[in-house]
Amino acid sequence: MASAAITPRPVRWYNLAAYGSNDVLGAGSMAVISTWILLFYTSFCGLSAAQATIIFGVARVLDAFTSPMIGHLSDNIGRSWLGRRFGRRRFFILAAIPLLPSFAIMWVAGQSFWYYLVTYVLFEMVYAMEIIPYETLASEMSTDYRTKAKFAGARILLGQCSAVGAAFLPGWLISYLGPKSPDTYLYMGIIFSGLFMGAAGLLYAFSWERPRPPGLDEEEAARGGATLGAAFRALYRNLFSTLRIRAFRLHLGMYLGGYISQDIYNAAFTYFVIFALAGSTAIVANLVGVTYVVQLVAVVLAINFALKLSPAAAYRMAAASFAIGVVIFLVMYGAGYGATSALFWLPVVFAGLGRGALNYIPWATYNYMADVDEIVTGRRREGAFAGVMTFVRKMSQALAVILVGQVMQASGFVSKATEQSPQAIAAIVGVMGLGTIAMLAFGVFVSTRFRLTPRTHGILMAEIEHLRAGNRTPSSAENGAIVEDLAGWRYDRLWGNNPVGGAR
Repeated sequence: MASAAITPRPVRWYNLAAYGSNDVLGAGSMAVISTWILLFYTSFCGLSAAQATIIFGVARVLDAFTSPMIGHLSDNIGRSWLGRRFGRRRFFILAAIPLLPSFAIMWVAGQSFWYYLVTYVLFEMVYAMEIIPYETLASEMSTDYRTKAKFAGARILLGQCSAVGAAFLPGWLISYLGPKSPDTYLYMGIIFSGLFMGAAGLLYAFSWERPRPPGLDEEEAARGGATLGAAFRALYRNLFSTLRIRAFRLHLGMYLGGYISQDIYNAAFTYFVIFALAGSTAIVANLVGVTYVVQLVAVVLAINFALKLSPAAAYRMAAASFAIGVVIFLVMYGAGYGATSALFWLPVVFAGLGRGALNYIPWATYNYMADVDEIVTGRRREGAFAGVMTFVRKMSQALAVILVGQVMQASGFVSKATEQSPQAIAAIVGVMGLGTIAMLAFGVFVSTRFRLTPRTHGILMAEIEHLRAGNRTPSSAENGAIVEDLAGWRYDRLWGNNPVGGAR
């Protein structure tokens, strides 16, 4: 079995900045889409709420199958000429750059249902082509716990900056073009397409991949190679094999609880402000913009809490803050406050603090999942984890948003209407409140069993070297128990002595 040789290379500030800047695509595009796409479809394109969320859901489902295949290909393309010349991860990033303007063509008003479906699916495919390899680079560029935390922090901090722009930019365009102009969204799409291309270019220029040990590419090629057929088979194999890693299962539960709660909140919030609070798109832009500014502050706090306390403890604090913000929104709505009330900045602050930390913590812990997997399989499978994580995320996100749209449609929501019925407004309020809080509660429950901390990660890495040196018993009983808790396997079954990932 080939082992992954670690060749340390210094990580400079510009490497962190270039890595983080790519989340202009990751967080920026998703902030724009989650805040504005459903409103754009129902207000300027003549689509019903059900049609709009079906487009969103279909694109997510297709992407859910594409992402694991891209992850598998990026794991196995290293032995090809393209992989050797451009990097097995970085080749995909380079190839995606000229395709990123596909984001702009999504925002052309007055087209058919099929136009919006095709253009959305196209962008999702390009997005996955760039983001999946990107998600592996922190583990490629460093093995140190704190350095990986810095990569995650740079990513989320700069991603939140782009999300702030995604919220405020439409407001500025609305004030210039008028609230009834669909060109607002087209210009926004063009501006962000340019930013996406620049960020991907910086990422390619200032990143690298860990040198591959001799013979490892040939060993992995024997397991299936970098063909599309092998990638499709790997989709199912990786899905089940990665879920056999206990820390990854728990991480995935926390990730889904934190992110699906935000999916539900985002899908309903714009409608909540406009119809339940009698607000406007400009008010939505301002509220969302301030939320993302607060999230930026929350990321800084979460970085410190996650390093000094534990990711799980920081997660629970973040979920509580987000839930408090949602509850305050519901109480103020019930008390009859409108969108122009100054008191509405209070729940925005609570929600923003929670959301910012919930965005950072799962991605910070994700960077260590390949380390836990390595002690189980003796291999490095960053691409497989990135693909599976995105597969589960996209499938659940699709179901969540489709459910929101179907509930709104069933309640009598009318597209292009300036007012909605009491039943439709009640459905919007209920979805945003109960749906968001239910998913937060699920994430908090899972977090109580997640025990990856800076200390346990250090022990994990020491035990990996212990096994690599040829030992097959733990260096101490305590260390053995910690590793077994993270891996979910007995110590004598670690280091490839198990069926996980085709190790043996």
